[in-house]
Amino acid sequence: MRGPRRLAVAVRRPAGDILVESQAFTSWAAHHPVLRWPFFRGIVALIESLVLGIRYLSLSANWALEEEGEELTTRDLVLTVGLALVVAVALFVLLPAALAVLSRKMLPFYGQNLLEGGLRLALFLAYVWAISRVREIQRVFQYHGAEHKVINALEAGEDLKVEKVRPYSTLHPRCGTSFLLLVLVLTVVFFSFLGEGGLLWRLASRLVLLPVVAGVAYEIMKFSSRHIDSLLVRVAVAPGLWLQRLTTREPDDDMLEVALKALMAAREEDTAGGGEESAGEAAGAGRQV
Repeated sequence: MRGPRRLAVAVRRPAGDILVESQAFTSWAAHHPVLRWPFFRGIVALIESLVLGIRYLSLSANWALEEEGEELTTRDLVLTVGLALVVAVALFVLLPAALAVLSRKMLPFYGQNLLEGGLRLALFLAYVWAISRVREIQRVFQYHGAEHKVINALEAGEDLKVEKVRPYSTLHPRCGTSFLLLVLVLTVVFFSFLGEGGLLWRLASRLVLLPVVAGVAYEIMKFSSRHIDSLLVRVAVAPGLWLQRLTTREPDDDMLEVALKALMAAREEDTAGGGEESAGEAAGAGRQV
């Protein structure tokens, strides 16, 4: 969990106990005001989340493997994440772009762009559906659901106890799943203005524009979270919530306990300091993924 001023990770070890670690956190944007501007802040949040995610995945994995006498090094995790990113870019960016180029003799430019966007979206949905069938990933998705439940309870001002959190939804509008879906939809719009080019032009332009699309998607999600009571906004975020039915599962009470431990540790300094932040602000920072 990531709060306004603290980071926290909670891990249930094979022995059954929960280990919690938290530390003070200052965003890069705090040192460079320009990084707090709209669009830039989205890119910063994504990069920070990736860096912090690698660090804490390594920490939590080593805690879990401690009793087995094994260790996952940061190098191992960086290589794994790096390979995953390369495969993701190749599958969801480069492959659809290449197939769109091959259709140039059959389709006009806008048809090619729609084909590219449709293929990208279809591949993403097929990928999410496929991994959702894997038992180990289903457990990960249960923890994803636990995270959403505790954040929903926090935003509702609920007493943060397992029995109080349990009835809340596993869906949340500020979810990484919804963000990825929004990015895929926006690529169709943004890439339509690039004009027609060869394969190298398509591939290079898609990679260069990805941070731009991600920054705009971040701002749209930030806006929608502040106007979720609007009917138009609720309709716009509905597809992302539907997709979360694949990427979240109903957690058990042990998982909720882990999620609550992480949340409380991330808010520790803020609540001790007088509780000046609102529940929505804390949750908004906690949903950085």
